[in-house]
Amino acid sequence: MHDHPGDMTVYAMQYEITLPADYDMRIIRRRVATKGPLLDRLPGLGLKAYLVRERGSGASPVNQYAPFYLWRSAEAMAGFLRGPGFAGLSADFGRPPVRHWLGTGLGFGRARDLTPRTATRRTTRLAEGVDPEEALAGELAALLDQPGLHSVAVALDPYRWELVRFALWEQDTAPADQDGTSYRVLHLSRPELEHLPTDRKD
Repeated sequence: MHDHPGDMTVYAMQYEITLPADYDMRIIRRRVATKGPLLDRLPGLGLKAYLVRERGSGASPVNQYAPFYLWRSAEAMAGFLRGPGFAGLSADFGRPPVRHWLGTGLGFGRARDLTPRTATRRTTRLAEGVDPEEALAGELAALLDQPGLHSVAVALDPYRWELVRFALWEQDTAPADQDGTSYRVLHLSRPELEHLPTDRKD
């Protein structure tokens, strides 16, 4: 059951910055250690997971910085993209394309009070005639009882008619049965996570 009837929309956002194969990822780790806590109290931000992939680790073919966000409003999301933090990132790495999704479903797992160390992202194309709401609910339900789950968000891309499922996990490596892309979580800012509408809280 949702917590806030009448205000059901969460706004999901992610950008991916792919770095050279010989890039020193310690630079990204230092950047996150310095700048990550600055968003720990940002108004309108439900969650920001500071994510990396490292070439040769966890079967990743690339070095990549790929943070994922959940926003309470479109205004908060747009304000961040117009603000100094994103401008600074764009100055350092070039302005990345930003994907965003509407109508996100969110659920918490039994490890919600633990610090997530791994994230997974899976994209599924909806077949013709599939009800998006039913598919979204099914994607959430499939993970909510998984051991080690911190939280899971599911959102629809109506341009591609795809569902994206993003999950945070307490363990050091993604569960073996989770396909898709895996990331390491360097930091988690969650200033207003408790205020996002959810499908279940344990």
